[in-house]
Amino acid sequence: MEIYKDLSSPASQQFEKLLNSQLSKNKIEEGKIIEGKITKITDKYVFLFIPGLKSEPVIDINEMKMIGMQDKVVEGATVSVLLEKIEDKNGDVVVSAQKAQKIKGWYELEKAYEDNQSINGKITSKCKGGVIVEHIETGSLMFCPGSQISDKPMKSIDHLIGVEQKFAIIKLDKVRGNACVSRRQIVSSHKKEDKAKIIEKFKVGDIIKDAVVKGYSSFGCFFEVNNEIDVLVHLQEISYSRVNHPDEIFNIGEKHDLKVISIDMEKLQIGCSIKQLSPDPFEHISNYEIGKPYKVKVVKITDYGCFCELEPGLSTLLHSSEISWTKKNISPKKLFRVGDQIDCVITEIDKDKRRVAISHRLTNENPYTTLENKYPVGSDIDGVVTSANEYALYVKLGDFDIDGFLHSNDLSYSGKPEDELKKHKKGEKLKVRVLEIKKEEQKVRVGLKQLEKDPFDFFKGKKVNDIITVQVVSSDSKGLMVKPEGCDLEFLIKKSQIAVSAADARPSRFVGGERIDSAISEISFDKRKVNLSIKLLEELQNKEAVDKFSSPLSGKNLPFSSLSDKLDDKKKKKTE
Repeated sequence: MEIYKDLSSPASQQFEKLLNSQLSKNKIEEGKIIEGKITKITDKYVFLFIPGLKSEPVIDINEMKMIGMQDKVVEGATVSVLLEKIEDKNGDVVVSAQKAQKIKGWYELEKAYEDNQSINGKITSKCKGGVIVEHIETGSLMFCPGSQISDKPMKSIDHLIGVEQKFAIIKLDKVRGNACVSRRQIVSSHKKEDKAKIIEKFKVGDIIKDAVVKGYSSFGCFFEVNNEIDVLVHLQEISYSRVNHPDEIFNIGEKHDLKVISIDMEKLQIGCSIKQLSPDPFEHISNYEIGKPYKVKVVKITDYGCFCELEPGLSTLLHSSEISWTKKNISPKKLFRVGDQIDCVITEIDKDKRRVAISHRLTNENPYTTLENKYPVGSDIDGVVTSANEYALYVKLGDFDIDGFLHSNDLSYSGKPEDELKKHKKGEKLKVRVLEIKKEEQKVRVGLKQLEKDPFDFFKGKKVNDIITVQVVSSDSKGLMVKPEGCDLEFLIKKSQIAVSAADARPSRFVGGERIDSAISEISFDKRKVNLSIKLLEELQNKEAVDKFSSPLSGKNLPFSSLSDKLDDKKKKKTE
């Protein structure tokens, strides 16, 4: 072999030039993607020619199928591969077409992410938390969270699987090689472009006809215009009167005219007003006077009252408490309908708060005043039991639409309240006595026992220590149940009050029916309370006997009875 040492000859210089140019075309380095030409295809392998390598690298045919390039496997075709090793332990070149495709796809994703451009992809399958998206150009797999599939809730996404569509890259993890994409951003951006074109059609001052109420919020009401865009009417632009919430004025589906008052092209929002379509009614509120009746129109009904109009634009609330004098917790929906014209009296006009209060019940005479004039306290009136609870009856009084309150304690003087309450049923006719009328609180208290003679009058003129005769009704371990002669009330003489001697204080001594005397130990007409005691009677009798039959000289004849007197005299003499 001839060794060229002289590089100055033209032939040597030309050879050097050709060698350097060939090596510069193929920079063979591990970890880089290079192009290889298919030279041979077998059932299992694809052989490549890559200039600069000492042997032909081989690719498994299944690898080409996995990356979808089986159709491109023909002799003479060019394939991009990743040079993993120039020479392994067996002296072979190791390359990978699959890894080359993944790296190329990642480079394209990085470029699209940096340039803020969308990519083409298709949803291939569902997974936990979202779906898998395949990049059309490179076959790279990406993740799309469920929240990024659409801008609206979707019951099913089956119609999106396998369909080529645009996606936006929202996150890239270069360390892990993961990409996260969003279909929602693409959908929203298209809608944003369409929305901008729609908003350009409007200008401030335009009147929108027949906008439909779509929904409420705490700050306003949303209307749909021409089935293509939603606009907002702020709470302060709904009415000249004070409005707490839009549902006080509007119902879903209603149609209203709107006036455009603002357009924000950055936020793509249109602000509208309803109240500016009409003059401010509070400018001539002086035409109305407090205490005078007016016709109002019911425009909306709620659970707590009706919203009415004194005139278009001037709305006011008729609270449920101002509908009727007598009916409590009344349902306005049962009495009125939207559009009804009703009589009301203005009770308040607040110009600062722009509020007008009205009352429907003031158009009628207060039935509690009429009742008081016709049946003052102490009068008797016929009634019918309308309802009952565990402690009282409610009685409809005469021809009045008023229920009187009849407490169980006012049913009978003698019976137990709970037992007396059970004797009366709904619909029963009763004559009752008016005990109390509270017009401001709209309450009337009546009584039944007051129609009878009060058995407690038996004790009028009696006082503590007076003696009365009683009849034993029954006895138990607590004492004696007795009934004074000439009285319908029963009283308990406690065991400790039966006798002075503890041995005699036995309730079992009495079997019932005995007539005995007892003394009044306590009496209170305000509390309607009386305590009786046989023991007190014995003490009073013993005291009377001692006072009547004892002698002033008693004890004087006993020895040493005068000893103390003599001692006192002796002390006085010494001191003198």
